[in-house]
Amino acid sequence: MRTLRLPADPDGIAEAARLLAAGATVAIPTETVYGLAADARNGAAVARIYAAKGRPSFNPLIVHVPDLASARTIAAFPPEAEALAKAFWPGALTLVLPLRPEAGIASLVTAGLATIALRVPAHPVAQAVLRAAGPLAAPSANASGRISPTSADHVLDPSGGLDGRIAAVLDAGPCAVGVESTILGWPGGIPTLLRPGGIPAEALEAALGRPLARHEGDPTAPSAPGQLTSHYAPTAPLRLNVTQPSPDETHLAFGAPGPFTLSATGDLAEAAARLFDLLRRADSAGRPISVAPIPDYGLGRAINDRLRRAAAPRP
Repeated sequence: MRTLRLPADPDGIAEAARLLAAGATVAIPTETVYGLAADARNGAAVARIYAAKGRPSFNPLIVHVPDLASARTIAAFPPEAEALAKAFWPGALTLVLPLRPEAGIASLVTAGLATIALRVPAHPVAQAVLRAAGPLAAPSANASGRISPTSADHVLDPSGGLDGRIAAVLDAGPCAVGVESTILGWPGGIPTLLRPGGIPAEALEAALGRPLARHEGDPTAPSAPGQLTSHYAPTAPLRLNVTQPSPDETHLAFGAPGPFTLSATGDLAEAAARLFDLLRRADSAGRPISVAPIPDYGLGRAINDRLRRAAAPRP
Protein backbone atom coordinates (compact mmCIF):
# COMPACT_ATOMS: atom_id res chain seq x y z
CA MET A 1 0.00 0.00 0.00
CA ARG A 2 1.18 3.50 -0.83
CA THR A 3 0.41 5.99 1.94
CA LEU A 4 -0.74 9.36 0.59
CA ARG A 5 0.28 12.62 2.24
CA LEU A 6 -2.76 14.90 1.96
CA PRO A 7 -2.66 18.67 2.48
CA ALA A 8 -4.86 20.04 5.27
CA ASP A 9 -6.98 22.08 2.85
CA PRO A 10 -10.59 21.54 1.75
CA ASP A 11 -9.58 19.09 -1.00
CA GLY A 12 -7.35 17.09 1.34
CA ILE A 13 -10.02 16.98 4.03
CA ALA A 14 -12.63 15.86 1.47
CA GLU A 15 -10.31 13.08 0.25
CA ALA A 16 -9.65 11.96 3.83
CA ALA A 17 -13.41 11.82 4.48
CA ARG A 18 -13.93 9.83 1.26
CA LEU A 19 -11.28 7.29 2.24
CA LEU A 20 -12.74 6.94 5.73
CA ALA A 21 -16.25 6.41 4.34
CA ALA A 22 -14.80 3.65 2.14
CA GLY A 23 -13.43 1.84 5.21
CA ALA A 24 -9.80 2.95 4.95
CA THR A 25 -7.55 4.17 7.76
CA VAL A 26 -6.29 7.78 7.69
CA ALA A 27 -3.95 9.51 10.13
CA ILE A 28 -5.42 12.86 11.17
CA PRO A 29 -4.00 15.71 13.27
CA THR A 30 -5.38 16.62 16.67
CA GLU A 31 -4.06 19.12 19.19
CA THR A 32 -2.57 16.22 21.23
CA VAL A 33 -0.98 13.77 18.76
CA TYR A 34 -1.82 12.42 15.30
CA GLY A 35 -4.53 9.76 15.49
CA LEU A 36 -5.07 6.77 13.20
CA ALA A 37 -8.73 7.18 12.30
CA ALA A 38 -11.32 4.74 11.00
CA ASP A 39 -15.12 4.70 10.91
CA ALA A 40 -16.09 3.71 14.47
CA ARG A 41 -19.24 1.96 13.23
CA ASN A 42 -17.41 -0.20 10.66
CA GLY A 43 -15.91 -3.28 12.31
CA ALA A 44 -13.73 -4.12 9.30
CA ALA A 45 -12.34 -0.57 9.21
CA VAL A 46 -11.59 -0.66 12.95
CA ALA A 47 -9.84 -4.00 12.48
CA ARG A 48 -7.52 -2.26 10.02
CA ILE A 49 -6.40 0.05 12.85
CA TYR A 50 -5.35 -2.95 14.94
CA ALA A 51 -3.66 -4.57 11.94
CA ALA A 52 -1.73 -1.43 10.97
CA LYS A 53 -0.55 -0.75 14.53
CA GLY A 54 -0.01 -4.37 15.59
CA ARG A 55 -2.18 -3.38 18.58
CA PRO A 56 -3.42 -5.95 21.14
CA SER A 57 -7.15 -6.49 20.61
CA PHE A 58 -7.84 -6.13 24.34
CA ASN A 59 -6.75 -2.49 24.32
CA PRO A 60 -9.80 -0.20 23.77
CA LEU A 61 -9.83 2.79 21.43
CA ILE A 62 -10.94 6.41 21.84
CA VAL A 63 -13.84 7.54 19.67
CA HIS A 64 -13.65 11.14 18.46
CA VAL A 65 -16.80 13.15 17.78
CA PRO A 66 -17.32 16.78 16.74
CA ASP A 67 -19.38 17.98 19.71
CA LEU A 68 -21.17 17.09 22.94
CA ALA A 69 -24.48 16.53 21.18
CA SER A 70 -22.89 13.80 19.06
CA ALA A 71 -21.28 12.26 22.14
CA ARG A 72 -24.65 12.04 23.91
CA THR A 73 -25.95 9.77 21.13
CA ILE A 74 -23.15 7.29 21.87
CA ALA A 75 -22.82 7.31 25.67
CA ALA A 76 -24.84 8.11 28.79
CA PHE A 77 -23.57 11.22 30.60
CA PRO A 78 -23.91 11.40 34.39
CA PRO A 79 -24.05 14.97 35.78
CA GLU A 80 -20.30 15.18 36.56
CA ALA A 81 -19.39 14.01 33.06
CA GLU A 82 -21.77 16.53 31.54
CA ALA A 83 -20.19 19.32 33.58
CA LEU A 84 -16.64 18.35 32.59
CA ALA A 85 -17.58 18.01 28.92
CA LYS A 86 -19.05 21.52 28.94
CA ALA A 87 -15.96 22.89 30.71
CA PHE A 88 -13.17 21.15 28.75
CA TRP A 89 -14.57 20.15 25.34
CA PRO A 90 -13.37 20.64 22.73
CA GLY A 91 -9.99 19.79 24.20
CA ALA A 92 -7.55 17.20 25.50
CA LEU A 93 -9.99 15.33 27.76
CA THR A 94 -11.35 11.82 27.16
CA LEU A 95 -14.32 10.59 29.20
CA VAL A 96 -15.02 6.88 29.71
CA LEU A 97 -18.79 6.47 29.96
CA PRO A 98 -21.53 3.82 29.66
CA LEU A 99 -22.01 2.86 26.01
CA ARG A 100 -25.50 3.19 24.58
CA PRO A 101 -26.35 -0.20 23.01
CA GLU A 102 -28.15 1.52 20.13
CA ALA A 103 -25.11 3.66 19.23
CA GLY A 104 -23.93 1.19 16.58
CA ILE A 105 -20.26 1.36 17.60
CA ALA A 106 -18.22 -1.63 16.42
CA SER A 107 -17.47 -4.02 19.29
CA LEU A 108 -13.74 -3.96 18.48
CA VAL A 109 -13.65 -0.30 19.54
CA THR A 110 -14.52 -1.05 23.17
CA ALA A 111 -12.61 -4.36 23.35
CA GLY A 112 -15.76 -5.95 24.73
CA LEU A 113 -16.26 -3.45 27.56
CA ALA A 114 -19.62 -1.88 28.46
CA THR A 115 -18.01 1.56 28.43
CA ILE A 116 -16.65 3.76 25.67
CA ALA A 117 -13.91 6.40 25.65
CA LEU A 118 -15.07 9.65 23.98
CA ARG A 119 -13.32 12.89 23.08
CA VAL A 120 -14.14 16.10 21.22
CA PRO A 121 -10.84 17.36 19.75
CA ALA A 122 -10.18 21.09 19.37
CA HIS A 123 -8.00 20.91 16.24
CA PRO A 124 -9.87 22.60 13.35
CA VAL A 125 -8.75 19.98 10.82
CA ALA A 126 -9.90 17.13 13.06
CA GLN A 127 -13.20 18.97 13.53
CA ALA A 128 -13.64 19.30 9.77
CA VAL A 129 -12.96 15.60 9.19
CA LEU A 130 -15.33 14.55 11.97
CA ARG A 131 -18.15 16.69 10.62
CA ALA A 132 -17.65 15.12 7.20
CA ALA A 133 -17.01 11.52 8.25
CA GLY A 134 -18.89 10.93 11.53
CA PRO A 135 -17.55 9.28 14.71
CA LEU A 136 -14.00 8.02 14.29
CA ALA A 137 -12.02 5.56 16.37
CA ALA A 138 -8.51 7.00 16.54
CA PRO A 139 -5.62 5.79 18.70
CA SER A 140 -2.20 7.36 18.14
CA ALA A 141 -0.90 6.85 14.59
CA ASN A 142 2.19 4.76 15.36
CA ALA A 143 3.11 1.11 15.70
CA SER A 144 1.73 -0.24 18.97
CA GLY A 145 3.90 0.58 21.96
CA ARG A 146 6.19 2.93 20.02
CA ILE A 147 6.61 6.70 20.36
CA SER A 148 3.46 8.67 19.58
CA PRO A 149 3.54 10.94 16.49
CA THR A 150 3.26 14.72 16.74
CA SER A 151 3.80 15.41 13.02
CA ALA A 152 2.99 13.78 9.69
CA ASP A 153 6.68 12.96 9.29
CA HIS A 154 6.49 10.89 12.49
CA VAL A 155 3.48 9.00 11.12
CA LEU A 156 5.52 8.09 8.04
CA ASP A 157 8.77 7.40 9.91
CA PRO A 158 10.26 4.03 8.81
CA SER A 159 11.03 3.30 12.48
CA GLY A 160 7.78 2.92 14.42
CA GLY A 161 5.63 4.70 11.86
CA LEU A 162 2.90 3.47 9.53
CA ASP A 163 4.10 4.27 6.02
CA GLY A 164 2.74 1.65 3.63
CA ARG A 165 0.26 0.32 6.22
CA ILE A 166 -2.42 3.03 6.01
CA ALA A 167 -4.19 4.83 3.20
CA ALA A 168 -3.19 8.42 3.97
CA VAL A 169 -2.00 11.00 6.47
CA LEU A 170 -3.56 14.46 6.59
CA ASP A 171 -0.63 16.81 7.15
CA ALA A 172 -1.43 19.89 9.27
CA GLY A 173 2.01 20.39 10.79
CA PRO A 174 3.06 19.76 14.40
CA CYS A 175 0.64 19.18 17.27
CA ALA A 176 0.34 21.95 19.85
CA VAL A 177 -0.12 19.89 23.05
CA GLY A 178 2.17 16.97 22.22
CA VAL A 179 0.95 14.38 24.75
CA GLU A 180 -2.25 12.37 24.60
CA SER A 181 -5.49 13.37 26.26
CA THR A 182 -6.23 12.98 29.94
CA ILE A 183 -8.63 10.07 30.48
CA LEU A 184 -11.25 10.15 33.23
CA GLY A 185 -13.82 7.51 34.16
CA TRP A 186 -16.28 6.68 36.92
CA PRO A 187 -15.65 3.07 38.00
CA GLY A 188 -17.94 2.37 40.94
CA GLY A 189 -19.34 5.88 40.52
CA ILE A 190 -16.06 7.48 41.66
CA PRO A 191 -14.30 9.98 39.34
CA THR A 192 -10.97 8.31 38.56
CA LEU A 193 -7.91 9.45 36.65
CA LEU A 194 -7.33 6.57 34.22
CA ARG A 195 -4.46 8.26 32.35
CA PRO A 196 -2.80 11.63 32.95
CA GLY A 197 -2.54 13.78 29.85
CA GLY A 198 -2.96 17.17 28.24
CA ILE A 199 -5.31 18.58 30.90
CA PRO A 200 -3.82 18.56 34.42
CA ALA A 201 -5.65 16.53 37.06
CA GLU A 202 -5.67 19.62 39.27
CA ALA A 203 -7.87 21.47 36.74
CA LEU A 204 -10.35 18.59 36.68
CA GLU A 205 -10.42 18.39 40.47
CA ALA A 206 -11.08 22.12 40.68
CA ALA A 207 -13.98 21.79 38.24
CA LEU A 208 -15.46 18.82 40.13
CA GLY A 209 -14.85 20.24 43.58
CA ARG A 210 -13.40 16.97 44.82
CA PRO A 211 -10.24 14.90 44.38
CA LEU A 212 -9.84 12.24 41.73
CA ALA A 213 -9.12 8.63 42.57
CA ARG A 214 -6.11 7.08 40.82
CA HIS A 215 -6.35 4.00 38.62
CA GLU A 216 -4.80 0.84 40.07
CA GLY A 217 -6.07 -1.79 37.64
CA ASP A 218 -4.39 -4.70 35.85
CA PRO A 219 -2.14 -3.37 33.04
CA THR A 220 -2.71 -6.60 31.08
CA ALA A 221 -6.46 -5.87 30.97
CA PRO A 222 -6.76 -2.10 30.41
CA SER A 223 -10.04 -0.28 30.97
CA ALA A 224 -8.90 2.69 28.87
CA PRO A 225 -6.22 3.42 26.25
CA GLY A 226 -2.63 4.05 27.33
CA GLN A 227 -2.61 1.76 30.40
CA LEU A 228 -0.26 -0.93 29.13
CA THR A 229 2.88 -1.14 31.27
CA SER A 230 5.23 -0.83 28.29
CA HIS A 231 4.11 1.88 25.89
CA TYR A 232 5.44 4.93 23.96
CA ALA A 233 8.79 3.11 23.80
CA PRO A 234 11.92 4.01 21.83
CA THR A 235 14.20 1.25 20.58
CA ALA A 236 17.07 2.36 22.84
CA PRO A 237 17.10 1.66 26.59
CA LEU A 238 15.85 4.58 28.67
CA ARG A 239 16.90 5.77 32.13
CA LEU A 240 14.78 8.24 34.12
CA ASN A 241 15.45 10.88 36.79
CA VAL A 242 19.10 11.12 35.77
CA THR A 243 21.10 14.03 37.20
CA GLN A 244 24.52 12.68 36.12
CA PRO A 245 24.20 11.28 32.58
CA SER A 246 26.82 8.92 31.23
CA PRO A 247 29.01 10.20 28.36
CA ASP A 248 27.67 7.42 26.13
CA GLU A 249 24.03 8.46 26.65
CA THR A 250 21.86 10.92 24.77
CA HIS A 251 20.49 13.08 27.58
CA LEU A 252 17.11 14.80 27.55
CA ALA A 253 17.55 17.86 29.75
CA PHE A 254 14.90 19.85 31.61
CA GLY A 255 15.44 23.34 32.98
CA ALA A 256 18.83 23.59 31.25
CA PRO A 257 19.97 24.34 27.69
CA GLY A 258 21.21 21.66 25.33
CA PRO A 259 20.61 20.04 21.94
CA PHE A 260 18.05 17.68 23.49
CA THR A 261 16.42 19.89 26.10
CA LEU A 262 12.72 19.40 26.76
CA SER A 263 12.58 22.98 28.02
CA ALA A 264 15.56 25.16 28.84
CA THR A 265 13.35 27.29 31.09
CA GLY A 266 11.62 24.42 32.90
CA ASP A 267 8.27 25.05 31.17
CA LEU A 268 6.13 21.88 31.46
CA ALA A 269 3.86 22.82 28.55
CA GLU A 270 6.89 23.23 26.29
CA ALA A 271 8.31 19.94 27.58
CA ALA A 272 5.06 18.09 26.84
CA ALA A 273 4.91 19.48 23.32
CA ARG A 274 8.53 18.45 22.63
CA LEU A 275 8.58 15.08 24.42
CA PHE A 276 7.80 12.61 21.65
CA ASP A 277 9.76 14.49 18.98
CA LEU A 278 12.87 14.56 21.18
CA LEU A 279 12.49 10.88 22.11
CA ARG A 280 12.45 10.07 18.38
CA ARG A 281 15.52 12.24 17.71
CA ALA A 282 17.37 10.72 20.66
CA ASP A 283 16.44 7.21 19.55
CA SER A 284 17.84 7.87 16.06
CA ALA A 285 21.22 8.69 17.63
CA GLY A 286 21.63 4.97 18.35
CA ARG A 287 22.75 5.37 21.97
CA PRO A 288 21.08 4.75 25.35
CA ILE A 289 18.84 7.60 26.46
CA SER A 290 18.69 9.32 29.84
CA VAL A 291 16.14 11.87 31.00
CA ALA A 292 16.48 14.56 33.66
CA PRO A 293 14.01 14.62 36.58
CA ILE A 294 10.64 16.14 35.64
CA PRO A 295 8.43 17.75 38.34
CA ASP A 296 5.47 15.46 39.05
CA TYR A 297 2.62 17.94 39.04
CA GLY A 298 0.40 19.48 36.35
CA LEU A 299 1.53 18.39 32.88
CA GLY A 300 4.59 16.85 34.55
CA ARG A 301 2.40 13.94 35.65
CA ALA A 302 1.53 13.16 32.03
CA ILE A 303 5.17 13.49 30.95
CA ASN A 304 6.36 11.19 33.75
CA ASP A 305 3.61 8.66 33.00
CA ARG A 306 4.74 8.43 29.36
CA LEU A 307 8.40 8.21 30.37
CA ARG A 308 7.78 5.42 32.92
CA ARG A 309 5.94 3.38 30.30
CA ALA A 310 8.63 4.11 27.71
CA ALA A 311 11.30 2.85 30.14
CA ALA A 312 9.36 -0.25 31.30
CA PRO A 313 10.60 -3.75 30.38
CA ARG A 314 9.44 -4.63 26.87
CA PRO A 315 7.00 -7.52 26.42
